[in-house]
Amino acid sequence: MSFLLFSCSLRDGSRSRVMAEALRTELEGAGHEVEYLDLREAGLPLCDGDECYDEPATKSLRASVAAADGIIFTTPVYNFQASASAKNIVELGGSMFEGKVVGFLCAAGGRNSYMSVMSLANSLMLDFRCHILP
Repeated sequence: MSFLLFSCSLRDGSRSRVMAEALRTELEGAGHEVEYLDLREAGLPLCDGDECYDEPATKSLRASVAAADGIIFTTPVYNFQASASAKNIVELGGSMFEGKVVGFLCAAGGRNSYMSVMSLANSLMLDFRCHILP
């Protein structure tokens, strides 16, 4: 299988990035193809609903999403939500997420923080009919 793995933290010393790198190692060790995208280095624009879709980085992102069998977001949790950079990926990727299998790894402090991705997961399920792996 081919996976697209997003590291959505923009902070140095990120725990979610450590998780992303560990998962990447495990997936590659199991023989899977992994495209790793660290959002600190991706050069993606913020979604403005207009000109952002003409940016080369956005076109590359959309092609990567379309080509992946599975997509995994590793994200920090801020204010009981996935990071804004994770939401930006969904906004830029748009319909390329249609029908994809999507999973989340969260770095958060509270016992119930795993629920923090529900807003983003609901959007992916309802807007693009994604299959969410909790």
